[in-house]
Amino acid sequence: MWHSLGFLLYSVIYINDLRLSISKFANSILFADDTSIIISNTNPEEFKNNINSVMTKITNWFRSNLLTLNCNKTHFMHFLTRKQNEIKIQIIAPNSIKTNINSIKFLGLIMDNTWSWKDHIAALTSKLNKACYAIRAIKPFMSVDILRMIYFSYVDSVMSYGIIFWDNSHNSNSIFKIPKRIIRIITNSGSHDSCRQLFKQLQILSLPSQHIFSLLALLPRREVCFYPILKCMI
Repeated sequence: MWHSLGFLLYSVIYINDLRLSISKFANSILFADDTSIIISNTNPEEFKNNINSVMTKITNWFRSNLLTLNCNKTHFMHFLTRKQNEIKIQIIAPNSIKTNINSIKFLGLIMDNTWSWKDHIAALTSKLNKACYAIRAIKPFMSVDILRMIYFSYVDSVMSYGIIFWDNSHNSNSIFKIPKRIIRIITNSGSHDSCRQLFKQLQILSLPSQHIFSLLALLPRREVCFYPILKCMI
């Protein structure tokens, strides 16, 4: 309780006025001691000026509140569309200079500046392949029920996190086959056997079904009857 209260007091009382100091130039998202600042402008010069103004405001706020900005954990990323060119910007922070980075890990998701999710999917593919290897190794010694529990712990939980963001990326095709391969290992099926019935047999959602279910989970509960939908997806 005191731990949660500490975060609340820190966010609401101690750094809540940080957003007010930069509200003219940017929007801010505060979560405990983690602060994200979003700056947008269609004019490149105004965009640069706003960035420098925000950095100056932040530096002054830290100095006034006897705090120190952790420059090693402070990063700047310019989000782009395919038709946009990157604007080269150097941000002068206390004792350091910040330049554009192409990707960053945020709340467990690796975001890149073009929203391709390729870095996150590459990291996720590596994790799932390791889980596949581990399940293959312990398969002779475990029952199907235990293997199913391991699947939910080390495959489904990892695969479902943030799926509504990255699953629409064309790079996600590399992940699509991994759950199928693991399901075939658990059920001792052939490499060319259809997985449709195997997913139903184990009551496990495939990757597309998991994506749909995650989207439905965002809707108000009174509008969705999850059980029939889940049965249909399986």
